[in-house]
Amino acid sequence: MNIRTIAVVMLMLALSSCATSPTGRSQLIFMPDDEVDAMGLQAFNNLKSEKPVSGNPQVNQFVQCVADAITAEVAGDWEVIVFDDDTLNAFALPGNKIGVHTGLVNLVDNQDQLASVIGHEVGHVLAKHSNERMSQKLGAQMGVSLIAAVAAPQTALGQTAVSLLGVGAQYGVIMPFSRLHESEADNIGAELMAKAGFDPTESIRLWQKMAQASQGAHPPEFLSTHPSHATRIEDLQALMPKALGLMQQAHAAGKKPRCIK
Repeated sequence: MNIRTIAVVMLMLALSSCATSPTGRSQLIFMPDDEVDAMGLQAFNNLKSEKPVSGNPQVNQFVQCVADAITAEVAGDWEVIVFDDDTLNAFALPGNKIGVHTGLVNLVDNQDQLASVIGHEVGHVLAKHSNERMSQKLGAQMGVSLIAAVAAPQTALGQTAVSLLGVGAQYGVIMPFSRLHESEADNIGAELMAKAGFDPTESIRLWQKMAQASQGAHPPEFLSTHPSHATRIEDLQALMPKALGLMQQAHAAGKKPRCIK
């Protein structure tokens, strides 16, 4: 296989794998959705077997109420688990799985602040960020493997593809997201929570609380895969006019969540 053939194969792969995120951004995605969903399910099952699950009925009811309102705006059935963990964390995985830590529940003041986090995490799933991330990793590895095949032609391309699937499994679906993905999930999440009838301005208050909770321990933005709290708040403020309009439409349609902490 010569260099020109390699280039053609990689170009064909790229052209056949183009996708568009909910915000209109072009994406390179070629992992089958069902495989990524299966990885999400496996990761979620592992977490449920390894981490303690909260038995507090009030906390579970509060989280479930918020999650139900958010996921009613998207397709599919979603499983929601509250983990007994003091860290400020929540996540959503491909395959419609949502996890919320009790530490985050303790931090938020109301339903709207929790909705901003759950909306953000569901935004990652809707935008297929896990698939995109793994596709990028696999695509880079594919280029290396194809070049290696030139030096070792006895290596079958099919065997290379199988090894790439192993790399994908190794990277998993719960790696930290990039700043681009985080910002996009903020955008999707703000609109999603507003469509469900939650107050999107509380997302700004939430990140102000997160900044206070970090007590200056947050690394500078250029050292982090996440936007700084200040950048995130500024970006969310720019989204508010549209999000508030969506909330007003939701209220007019009778969508007024009443989830009590």
